Amino acid sequence: MYGKAFAPEYQGSLGELSVNTSLEEVLAKAVDERDRAERSGSARELAHADLAVAEASRRLGRVDQAERAWKDSYRAARRAEDRGAMAWAVWSGGTLARQRGRLALARRWLATAAELAEQGGDIVARGYSLAGLAETGRIQGDYEAVGRLHEQLLAEARRRGEARHTVWALEGIAQMHRNTGSFDAALDLFEEAAHIAADAGDERGRAWALRGMADVRSAQGDPEGALVLLTEAEALCRKVQLVGALAYNRKMRGNVLYRAGRHADAEEVYREALDAFLAMREPRGEALARLGLVKSLARQGRSRTETAADLDELEGALAAIGIQHAGEMVAKARAELGVTAADAVPGR
Repeated sequence: MYGKAFAPEYQGSLGELSVNTSLEEVLAKAVDERDRAERSGSARELAHADLAVAEASRRLGRVDQAERAWKDSYRAARRAEDRGAMAWAVWSGGTLARQRGRLALARRWLATAAELAEQGGDIVARGYSLAGLAETGRIQGDYEAVGRLHEQLLAEARRRGEARHTVWALEGIAQMHRNTGSFDAALDLFEEAAHIAADAGDERGRAWALRGMADVRSAQGDPEGALVLLTEAEALCRKVQLVGALAYNRKMRGNVLYRAGRHADAEEVYREALDAFLAMREPRGEALARLGLVKSLARQGRSRTETAADLDELEGALAAIGIQHAGEMVAKARAELGVTAADAVPGR
């Protein structure tokens, strides 16, 4: 039913690279191709090479390099008058903006990318751009608005037999089910995504699906099963050098340990995740790791005033990113830990 996973963001002479090619290898080959394109004067090949540089750099957490490369890709694509290549470059920029916690900017760039893809007749770039919009809305907590878009994109991906996008859509819908408490439905969808990803050779998609399965298993009271799944997912992340996915995997391991009452172990893992998010300048992951760390420390006897002050600070940080349910998340943490906003250190 589904073909093998492919990486449409690797284009032109880089099209032979697979979705599982290590990111350092992608980056090295893309830089070589960029040099060749500059010597030959081919704007289209230069756009393709810079796009691959941007995506490999982004996934490795090298955000400054990624920012320069996607803009260079766009400029080259514009010189080539290739709207499809322009769309891919702007999609990369929008995805980077989301990774950096600039959600409103991400939505603007991704909407622009979808429009350029429509104009250029690039159905795959259009699908990726709309998927990016859906994911950004889901992260913000706007489930009603993006739920239908997720379902639409899933139907389109199934119809085309495109494994990678089917896996992505299944995982997004599963995450919304998990966040609204429909654990069985979420687990079924994550398991389907993991199965399709495995058959299609999509190790990146499988790693994210395993992480989702682990989250649900943990919430259902099976921490040991969850940790096994996270270990498998971590191995896949390290194989393909998925820096961001690995950081979120560590953060999820912290969640599992925390739910199991292993608060000192959770603290250690949350600190590892926090260091990774700080290194790649990923503010949403940073805030979520800090939230887990605050809760773990509180369970180990940290003062109510310090806990309350940190929760106040985190509520502001999450809201600034554009997370619509930031207040709800922090209110739940306050209730869980038995603190109120009034417990915060005055003037802090």
